[in-house]
Amino acid sequence: MDINPDFSHTLQQQIDDLPHAQKERLAFIDFSLQYFGHISRTELIARFRTGLAAATRDFAQYRAIAPDNLVLIHQTKSYYRKSEFTSVFVHEPQQILTALSQGFGNGIASGTLGTLASEQCFDAVRLIHPDAEIIAALMRAIHQGSVMNCQYVSVASGEGERDLVPHSLINNGHRWHVRAYDRMHQAFRDFVCTRFTYIAETDEPVNPHERSVADTQFNEFVTLQLVPHPSLSSSLAVEMDYAMVDGKVDIHVRACVAAYVLRQWQVDCSKGARFSGQGCQLALANLAILQTIENVAIAPGAGK
Repeated sequence: MDINPDFSHTLQQQIDDLPHAQKERLAFIDFSLQYFGHISRTELIARFRTGLAAATRDFAQYRAIAPDNLVLIHQTKSYYRKSEFTSVFVHEPQQILTALSQGFGNGIASGTLGTLASEQCFDAVRLIHPDAEIIAALMRAIHQGSVMNCQYVSVASGEGERDLVPHSLINNGHRWHVRAYDRMHQAFRDFVCTRFTYIAETDEPVNPHERSVADTQFNEFVTLQLVPHPSLSSSLAVEMDYAMVDGKVDIHVRACVAAYVLRQWQVDCSKGARFSGQGCQLALANLAILQTIENVAIAPGAGK
């Protein structure tokens, strides 16, 4: 967990010297004050299964670090966020919103999420859920650097047997896939995690050209320069959505996922940005980059 760089080096060192478990509890106090405005000792105890004495020490430690962040209201037995509050820990927006949408922010410091859905913050509906056993088998093969024999269902050819050398799991914004060397096609390809019906580890040796270091599209990064679609009567809203500077934003991504990013965000990749009135709010300014990425056919308007 990262500490707010605005704090002094001495204070940062003081926090770093604390036991990891206590830092997690302090980060939870910090998070609760920032995003809910209050926290009590009973909430801290319920979250981390600690005793009353330990919770009291945690609040005392937090007050020693940031005395201007909270005040105890004895009538409610809760600590409340003060107006001069300065967050002790850095809470990343993506992690925060995910945590808020899935519960009270349980384990925000460690990345684990709560089990109860929020009634105030809602995430996107997810239709595709990979099987836990399949994910486990893929991760073991990746971690051990082994060849796996599997049954995979392809849209084009149906179910068939394959020997794959996987090296990474990637969320393309729509679903999870595994990046792997496919011995049948002798190339690195993407395989959707929900389409595996069987996976078995093997003792076969992995060749140098099958390892991740040989996956050019995975190791190469490209820059996608996005601009508001020229068909928009006013571009300011879109510029604010994507934190554009001077009417553009540069996105740096791995070449193997670039086409997925363009599809997910409906970026018009046609010459002259001709997809007006079709839901495209963005256009790709540097069209030449399309010649360097794979799966380019899935990018809206590519080649048109």
